[in-house]
Amino acid sequence: MRNLNGKKKKYEKQRRKEEELQRKKAKRRKNREYTIVSYFFVLIFVSLVAYMGYFNIWERDDILSSPYNSRQNQAQDRIVRGSILSADGQTLAYTQTDSEGNETRIYPYGNMFAHVVGYVSNGKNGVEALANSSLMSTHHDYVDRIKNEIVNLKNPGDNVVTTLNTRLQEAAYNALGGYKGAVVVLDPQTGAVLASVSKPDFDPNTIEANWNALANDSANSSLLNRATQGAYPPGSIFKVVMSLAYLREHGTLADFSYDCTGSITQEGHTIPCFDGEVHGQVDFTTAFAQSCNTAFVQMGLDLGAETIQKTAEELLFNKELPISLDYRKSTIDLKKSEGIPFLMQSSIGQGTTLVSPMHMAMITSAIANEGKLMKPYYIDHVENDGGDVIKTTDPSPYKELMSESEAQTLKSLMEEVVNSGTGTQLAGESYSAAGKTGSAEYEDGDGAIRTHSWFIGFSNVEDPDLAVAVIAEGAGTGSRAAVPIAHEIFDAYYYG
Repeated sequence: MRNLNGKKKKYEKQRRKEEELQRKKAKRRKNREYTIVSYFFVLIFVSLVAYMGYFNIWERDDILSSPYNSRQNQAQDRIVRGSILSADGQTLAYTQTDSEGNETRIYPYGNMFAHVVGYVSNGKNGVEALANSSLMSTHHDYVDRIKNEIVNLKNPGDNVVTTLNTRLQEAAYNALGGYKGAVVVLDPQTGAVLASVSKPDFDPNTIEANWNALANDSANSSLLNRATQGAYPPGSIFKVVMSLAYLREHGTLADFSYDCTGSITQEGHTIPCFDGEVHGQVDFTTAFAQSCNTAFVQMGLDLGAETIQKTAEELLFNKELPISLDYRKSTIDLKKSEGIPFLMQSSIGQGTTLVSPMHMAMITSAIANEGKLMKPYYIDHVENDGGDVIKTTDPSPYKELMSESEAQTLKSLMEEVVNSGTGTQLAGESYSAAGKTGSAEYEDGDGAIRTHSWFIGFSNVEDPDLAVAVIAEGAGTGSRAAVPIAHEIFDAYYYG
């Protein structure tokens, strides 16, 4: 009997122990579930905090500047849109209010700044869109602001001072003349956009009345900002990219030698030098300065599609660009096996490669600035109606596109273009210059083969002041149209 009772006690003890163990396991499971749920809500909270931080640091201005943001409509009831000024103090846009309180946006320079300053009718564009939140904010004197609000008067919005220089803008606009095309002028050491011209243009003062005609004008695409949204075959200015590819592959240009006979043929496809000119035995500098097509075609065949593509992408082809206005990415695609003739064409900037004037100005800036690309910017600072500075834009480096020694090598090549090559029209001035001409063939709408005129370059070579990119559509060789346009811009800067 004692034995039986002992067994029963032992069994009960074991059972209680197991039940306790099960309770502990159940409790642990429950705690684990609570922990998972807690972590989940903590993760949501942390993500929300991170998003709010991201929004306030990176996206806030874009959201506030958006024309779709209803807050802007509310601001219009309280604030008169601020003015847009040039770097040299000229008014590029302002709001005029008549005796009945009707507001009209006025653009004193009309067509000249049309694309870069933009407009506010039928949507917003250009700096008008970029600086929308600043123009529709006010830091007017606090006491006066309260008084105005009490009597239901609007307060003046803040003014935006751009980096644009009216003298350079006017020179670029006049020099481009009747050509379709674009001009971009940058300060290579800061990234400031000093001038940006696109033609055909329009008058922003009458854009609302002329909107339908402009929007449907496919022949001219006058609303298109060709400076940032244009996509052109680069032609011989692509030889800058090819030169960098060769330099990186070989480590030097000194080993290059080529005998130009005026044309080169591979697999039944022939590419001539311009006008069939025979350059004879050339080293790299001469081939670049004289824009010898056959030498660069042979170089492309030797380097191969992969090397060329890699170098182009390191110079931001197929990549996002650090530009605050609407733009189109430059494109290159040599990865698909399209044969030797396609590689030959691509080696001299033909084929399917497309680039914008702004992008080429950026590459040129990097060469001028020891390989460092500064982020382009259009707004120098924002100030209230009394002239007090509210915020400024500090120049910031974007990326090192090439080493200092690589930039120096390309700079020397571009100097020789002006000294003895296709850009000699820029020689003999009180300022020094360097650059590269380009002639890019394309098929016009009527099926005729025409030539875009390109020039990229910079002035005051040892301590560069200006970097320019010029394209004149269908204007012929780079020497014929684009170089004289750049010449007028440089002259306007140095001779006033």
